[in-house]
Amino acid sequence: MDKLTIELIAKTCHNVNKAYCESVNDFSQPTWEDAPEWQQTSAILGVEYHLENDVTPEMSHENWLKQKLKEGWVYGKEKDAELKTHPCMKRYEELPKFQRTKDALFKSVVDSFKN
Repeated sequence: MDKLTIELIAKTCHNVNKAYCESVNDFSQPTWEDAPEWQQTSAILGVEYHLENDVTPEMSHENWLKQKLKEGWVYGKEKDAELKTHPCMKRYEELPKFQRTKDALFKSVVDSFKN
C-alpha cells in the first residue's frame, strides 16, 4: 500500500480509538490533526506492522511496547510525552480490559482494509 493509504488507515484507527475512549468518558485523545507527531507515527508504524503480518491484539501490543521501549519510554502511572511515561508499558496480560479492547479495535480496523 502507498504511504497516503497507510496514513489514512492510521487516521481511521486513531479516530476509532478516540471514539472508544470517549464512550467511556475518557476525553484525553486529541483529533488526528491535533495529535503530536510521535502519536501519529506510532499509529502509522502499527498499521504497517499489521499490514505486513497476521497478528493478534496481543502481538500488536507487544510490537507497540517494543517500539516504545526503543524510543526510551518507561512505565508510569500517567501518560506523559515529555517524560516518556505510559501506563500501558507492561505485558498485554497485565493490561486492563479497556486497554486490551483498544488493541482489538486497532486490529479490526486495519484488517478491514486488507484484501
